[in-house]
Amino acid sequence: MSSILGILFGSLVILLYTITIIGLIVVIIAENRNPLKTIPWVIVLLCAPGIGLVFYFFFGQDNRRKRLVARKTYKRIIHRPKLERLEDHRAVVPGSCKELVTLLNRNKTAPLLYAEDIRIYTNGKEKFKDLFEDIRQAKHHIHLQYYIFCEDEIGTELQRLLIQKVRDGVQVRVMYDDVGCWNVKDRFFREMKQKGIEIYPFLRVVFPTLTSKVNYRNHRKVVVIDGKVGYVGGMNVADRYVKGMSWGVWRDLHFRMTGKAVQGLQTAFLLDWYVVSKQVLTSKIYYPNLSTGSHILTQILTSGPVSPWRTLTQAYIYIITNAKKYVYIQTPYFLPTEGLNQALQVAARGGVDVRIMLPEHSDTKMAGLASRSFFAEMLRAGVKIYFYQSGFLHSKLLLSDDYITCIGSANMDFRSLEHNFEINAFVYQRDFAIQMKKVFMHDSEQSQRITPRVWLKRPLRKRFSESFMRLFSPLL
Repeated sequence: MSSILGILFGSLVILLYTITIIGLIVVIIAENRNPLKTIPWVIVLLCAPGIGLVFYFFFGQDNRRKRLVARKTYKRIIHRPKLERLEDHRAVVPGSCKELVTLLNRNKTAPLLYAEDIRIYTNGKEKFKDLFEDIRQAKHHIHLQYYIFCEDEIGTELQRLLIQKVRDGVQVRVMYDDVGCWNVKDRFFREMKQKGIEIYPFLRVVFPTLTSKVNYRNHRKVVVIDGKVGYVGGMNVADRYVKGMSWGVWRDLHFRMTGKAVQGLQTAFLLDWYVVSKQVLTSKIYYPNLSTGSHILTQILTSGPVSPWRTLTQAYIYIITNAKKYVYIQTPYFLPTEGLNQALQVAARGGVDVRIMLPEHSDTKMAGLASRSFFAEMLRAGVKIYFYQSGFLHSKLLLSDDYITCIGSANMDFRSLEHNFEINAFVYQRDFAIQMKKVFMHDSEQSQRITPRVWLKRPLRKRFSESFMRLFSPLL
């Protein structure tokens, strides 16, 4: 009798397991994904259902139809900045940028806002010096969000400063990514909470050491002080951004903004804050009246896996395919989607000066190898590729035609463009673009251009290892 029950139980388990796998395959097909992504998942689930089920749970689910913020709450939070937004008829948008402005606004409600001033930082020392001084001057609130918040010298100094501002009566709210900070001890954040700082992790995971690449992570770096001063860019909170590494500097890019453009950063923070705290903050105190004397036209664009549109990918493709003279890119990792891959090659073949700058030595070996697998086809198309040699290049920058500048937290890879929560600023001003072009050219002097003749003759072993790692590029 027991053997019969055992057989029945085993058959039932197999039946349920089979139904689950078939159900997942049906769901994957019904989602109308890119066939290049759908077919591998179907094959994995059919050939290795056990492993495939685990991998699909962590890496394969498509959450674009889900919402982290209910529509009603979303409208409440963005209501205030919509009242403060720059009216379209008052904005002097360069003719070549009008369609891009419309695209960003339709995709993610990114209103046109004037920045009073934008200060550029290419090293952490200057950035944290100014940030700490702005924090000391805070009167009402400090909103701080980082993917990585280390418990080292710079992180401990920032922690002490934030605790002091709470004692001074300032509201301090902090968000950090739970995976980005998996190796930071809980007591570091617990101490801030005990001292009166409102602090939350974003999308907590149970086993961070086993899921350091699990989808989906908040990769944004945003600070807003009194609604008047904002910081955005690629730098996290860690000593390496100030001290560099043993083998070179940590070359990065970050920006300090004043003026109404800060309201775009504030809205992004408050939406994320609702996700972690369920607090709806809409008071006008977070959106103070600010002058619009300057004409640095800006849009703050957020992107993430729950958006119905791949906002950053579409913006990048638009900029690249509409460029007339040049497109310059800095990124620590180059793992482009197929659309971006083709756009860059088409632009270069059409006579546009396309340049991509990456670090010669990556902080992630697998991502570095996968990035190199794209170089051969880029070089054949006429794209110029540079290896930055003075240290690790962590800068995220896209420039085009002395008018469009895109700066922020997003790398040019699958993870940033399809899985992470990111934030970028699009700036439409000639003087600012030329200033950033000078930064790019200065970095070029510390870089080596890759020549097709040398690159295409590399050993087969290297080329194969790079091509092999390219298979895993969506997961890196």
